[in-house]
Amino acid sequence: MDNFMKRAVELAIENVRDGGQPFGAVLIKNEEVLGEGVNELHMKYDISGHAELLAIRRAQEYLQTNDLSGTTMYASGFPCPMCFAAMHFAGVERIYYCASLEEAKSVGLGKSAVIYEDLQKETEERVLPMVRMELQEEIENPMNLWREFNKKGML
Repeated sequence: MDNFMKRAVELAIENVRDGGQPFGAVLIKNEEVLGEGVNELHMKYDISGHAELLAIRRAQEYLQTNDLSGTTMYASGFPCPMCFAAMHFAGVERIYYCASLEEAKSVGLGKSAVIYEDLQKETEERVLPMVRMELQEEIENPMNLWREFNKKGML
């Protein structure tokens, strides 16, 4: 097993022993660890406190950038949709994982599978209702504002 994956699994094991879930993550670039994390849901009461997200946050803070191009994530388990999306947005270029989605489901950690399935459905058929509301004309459209600021090079 790769040393970075071994570290991710060790973090997951420590987290279970501390009362948390079996998830650990290590984010690297050029063989350097930029950030590590474990699921901190049990400590911080923060649903976004997933191992991969914390590794990303720590790496971005360390590097002072949102762009994590050229990085690789080692995760003890198959990433949830939230973590996968964050890695995608941040520019993580490769993800290695140990435990499969099916393994997570078999031990009672199957919410990710439900969400992945739900994302395959049409918006109106999803478990969590999503309803689009049109912006009222008297309210400035933030998308248009972004476009104008971006054209002027202000962002």
